[in-house]
Amino acid sequence: MQIKSTLTNRAGETCEVVYRDIDSLAELGDRKVSGVHAYCFYQGKMLVVFSAAKGYWTPPGGGVEAGESVEEAVAREVREETNMRVVSQQLIGFQDVFEPTKVVTQTRSVCIVEPFGPFEKDPDGDVTEIKLINPSDCKKYFDWGAVGERLLTRSRAFLK
Repeated sequence: MQIKSTLTNRAGETCEVVYRDIDSLAELGDRKVSGVHAYCFYQGKMLVVFSAAKGYWTPPGGGVEAGESVEEAVAREVREETNMRVVSQQLIGFQDVFEPTKVVTQTRSVCIVEPFGPFEKDPDGDVTEIKLINPSDCKKYFDWGAVGERLLTRSRAFLK
């Protein structure tokens, strides 16, 4: 499935976005992935993180570091932002964001997680709060439109 939409980047520019369902990294072709986000679940609840600096809730995620695989980036970002360990993960999609000077490729995954201990702080200082929510309430925290709906549908299929 492919979904076309737009988003406003941090510079306030409107960018075209093309989302596609995928089940493996091979389907990315020669794209260089620069970002990851994961729909994370613990005991039937969905994990969301809040950044006071950015002023919004989102699923855990961030940049892919040099030499790091997509799976490693997901596990690291989840651990850093939530103090939870990824028990299992599955790639479910990716999106190309058409910035004015480049195309940014980001993956979307679904994960089962478990806590190491209580959340204290994100080492980067970006995430200031985490919550476990009912997945059907996610639009109260973030609204990724049709893409978000598709990701939630794909996540629920993985969980079954």
